[in-house]
Amino acid sequence: MSAAADPPPIEVHAGEDVDLSPLLTLPRAALITRLAAIFPAAAGSAGRLAAEPPALRGGRAAAVARLAAVDPPAYARSRNHVDGAVSRLSPWIRHGVLSLAEVRDAALARVARPEDAEKFVSELGWRDYWRRVQAALGDGIFTDIESPARTARRPQPLAAMPADVLEARTGMACIDAFVRALHDTGWLHNHERMWLASWLVHVRGVHWRAGADWFLTHLLDGDPASNHLSWQWVAGTFSAKPYLFNRENLETYTSGRHCRDCPLLGRCDVEGSYEALDARLFSPGTPPRPPLRIRPATPWASAATTHDHRRPLVWLTLDSAAATSPAATAHPDAPRLFVIDRRWLASERPALGRLAFLCECLADVQGVEVRVGDAAVLVAARAAAYGCDAVAVAESPCPHVRRAAAALSATLPVHVVACPPFCDASRVDDLGRFSRYWQRVSRSALRPTGS
Repeated sequence: MSAAADPPPIEVHAGEDVDLSPLLTLPRAALITRLAAIFPAAAGSAGRLAAEPPALRGGRAAAVARLAAVDPPAYARSRNHVDGAVSRLSPWIRHGVLSLAEVRDAALARVARPEDAEKFVSELGWRDYWRRVQAALGDGIFTDIESPARTARRPQPLAAMPADVLEARTGMACIDAFVRALHDTGWLHNHERMWLASWLVHVRGVHWRAGADWFLTHLLDGDPASNHLSWQWVAGTFSAKPYLFNRENLETYTSGRHCRDCPLLGRCDVEGSYEALDARLFSPGTPPRPPLRIRPATPWASAATTHDHRRPLVWLTLDSAAATSPAATAHPDAPRLFVIDRRWLASERPALGRLAFLCECLADVQGVEVRVGDAAVLVAARAAAYGCDAVAVAESPCPHVRRAAAALSATLPVHVVACPPFCDASRVDDLGRFSRYWQRVSRSALRPTGS
């Protein structure tokens, strides 16, 4: 699009309702430039965003192309290696462009037996599990779910990210490479996420919440459920033990790419056996903890049925920022609205990469309005402007969405549309550990939709 065809400048001021819909027609480079001007707080880490490979762009076409490349047996063999056959589907799953059920069905269609896709499907199960825990605990996922499994020798964790980490100048080649990749691309292999989190929490003494919030700013798949609960798993505040790694583990799964030229080779923070690292980082003994039990939340009940209204407004959220939103597909002729909520901007501080990916997903939604403001206020106002008599929204574990829906329901019926089921969770009575959840749902999760 030429400069002359660009929409007029948009500035976001506190308390102002701003329509960002014109941005959805812009090519990526122009979109990022405009987002940086509109959201200056997000512009500090542009990295290589304008040159990202197409596979990391939002939208259905990129998602389907990536899904077509999934190879479940290869994934099972090589997933722990940073160059392994991982799917990189998480950004599209997070935004509802792909559902867990759709991804599972595609994986099962590529194997002779369901067992051949079990490892791949079980990893999808972790995402479903994290969402169920968030639905049960709400904002409780932002504080320690359990007391730490081990007592750290450092007496007081750091409440903020150290400057040398943010600037990728720790001197550890691996850590600095992970930080640059996070800032530049918005994506890290799961092993890289675990290594970086483990080093920050257990070696540098950074509180897991500070690290989790930093990740959430940059990750294209940024999702408080998967992200913050994974950091708690590494920290040992939602797991049986803290997660540690050593140089041998790092070299095995990176083919030694970071260590061979690292100036700290032989004397870095993760040299030695796991026993030696454990003794160096933690006090002897394991403090007793009571068994953890988390009762699943009652399913998010709809305040209306499909017969309670004639013309709803479809409210798209971060969990369903796509044409494939269950609410959108249930009401194909209804107007659509996505709200970039000011509370989300303040709490997660999304970087340009996240905002660009989100806009590219929304660009697939025919006629969608994208506005900045308070979700509950804007949804009610736009419903009135369209003459809608209800609101339809896809189910979500997000407490922000649920609170806004509760506020809306005081004046408008809110119809919650269920997502395609990934598994039968009717027998799940405890979410305290993934193993308990998976024991109850694995058989149903390995069955394709409609079987």
